[in-house]
Amino acid sequence: MRKRILLILALLAVSFTSLRAQNVIDLIIAEAMAVPDSTGIVDDYGRQGGWIEIFNTSQGTVNIAGCFLTDDRSNLKKSIIPKGDLRTKIGPRQTTLFYASGNGDDGTFYTNFKVRPGSTVYLVSNDGRTVIDSLIIPANIPVGMSMRKEAHDLRQREFEPVPTPTVPSPGIFNGDLNAASKAEAMAEKDPHGGILSLVAVTVVFTALAILWFLFWLFFDRPAKKAAEAKNQPPKPKKEKKGKKAGLAEVPAGAPTDEIAAVIALAMDMEQGGDDYAAIAMAMHLYFSDAVHDNESFVLTMRPKEGSAWNDKKQIFRKLPR
Repeated sequence: MRKRILLILALLAVSFTSLRAQNVIDLIIAEAMAVPDSTGIVDDYGRQGGWIEIFNTSQGTVNIAGCFLTDDRSNLKKSIIPKGDLRTKIGPRQTTLFYASGNGDDGTFYTNFKVRPGSTVYLVSNDGRTVIDSLIIPANIPVGMSMRKEAHDLRQREFEPVPTPTVPSPGIFNGDLNAASKAEAMAEKDPHGGILSLVAVTVVFTALAILWFLFWLFFDRPAKKAAEAKNQPPKPKKEKKGKKAGLAEVPAGAPTDEIAAVIALAMDMEQGGDDYAAIAMAMHLYFSDAVHDNESFVLTMRPKEGSAWNDKKQIFRKLPR
């Protein structure tokens, strides 16, 4: 299944490349005649009959050799256009006429079918599968009248069928060759270029405004916020309240039973006025929020070797005589 899909894609790619290589997609059926009258054109054999006109809408030469003409949708290869004839090359904006004699052996520009009222004429690519263009011949078309397509855009590249039969015009461009282009139409409406200048300035300033907004949105505003945050003083840390080390939540700075027990135990185990002074200093620092370490509610006093902390001489005093 996968190989089949890849094969189909490859065939489509080759087909598209083939179409683009020769620009046959730029060809259209510009006009077709079913039943001519006495004023109709004659072929190389002096006969009057139906005909098909092919027009090249591009600005380059297109070789129509190898393509097909048919009036049967189920038989797209009904009438092949032979190769090897230099006349099959259609110049830019030029036409080529094919005689619908019903016998393709009459020559390069003869078809194996006749154009009949009520039929549809198809132009098929050289791959024998792709329909490039078609033209419907009404069943009630009058004798001596033809169906054709006319250009409806300024570039003369898009053609639409005329809804009613028209007077035949083989070999003549079905459109206005003198139609003004968009640039020429603008030059007539705005000879001094004021409108064009206004449009150009508007487009430029609109683009600049969009660029400024995008810069402000994605670069300038985040940079300003970062600078403001950097210049602001640090916010004071909020005291965390709650249970800590299994203790009940109490207001900040208020002594708890555990703290009181620790202080009482320290005073009971130690003796001397220095110990009481140290305990008082520790309590003062604690209740004045001057303690910066993150410890549990345990007051630790440790004597230092070589200091006079426990030196009894420091507490001697001269007794009165």
